[in-house]
Amino acid sequence: MTRVLIIEDEIIIARFIEKQLKAHFACEPAIAVSLSEARQAMPRLLPHLLLCDVNLRARLSGIELIEEFRQQYTFEVIYITSYQSKNIIERAVGTGAANYIIKPVDEMQLFAGVRLAMERIASYQRDSTEHAPDEMLNDTERRIVQLVSLRKSTREIAELLCLSPHTIKNQRHKICRKLGLKDENNALLKWTLEYAKKLK
Repeated sequence: MTRVLIIEDEIIIARFIEKQLKAHFACEPAIAVSLSEARQAMPRLLPHLLLCDVNLRARLSGIELIEEFRQQYTFEVIYITSYQSKNIIERAVGTGAANYIIKPVDEMQLFAGVRLAMERIASYQRDSTEHAPDEMLNDTERRIVQLVSLRKSTREIAELLCLSPHTIKNQRHKICRKLGLKDENNALLKWTLEYAKKLK
């Protein structure tokens, strides 16, 4: 089931979005009303989709928060905001946004925007079941899988590949998404112990 995180500091709007999601989609929505709640929720929920307000009335904007999350996580994002500035829209596009919805939030606009994002997520999940693992993973990802099978930690893999631990963490998360694995600490290790030999 698709996990959705709503990042919205106006709880009435957040609850409205949550209600619409539950009514129209097979998903598990959660709400974060502040930067700290959003940061705490990300590693716990590992959401497939974020619905994020641009103006969070905090030191970071929603766009800056998404840029921060992009360094560690893989997800789709829809911005929901009253801002109609072309510059802000361009910045949002630069973060790989799946959609940009102008407030006040209209029920059908929300449905259409989320429906498109859900289809993108579903297509990734279909790819993970229709293709053999060695077709889905690139050379770096295969190397990471092989190192995980040797029980190397994220930090050890980063040192061996001359990359940052954050990059490796993000890559591991992407691999799990490609392979359709559950977001559990040992999911990739369990998978590699069974299948890594096929990737050599």
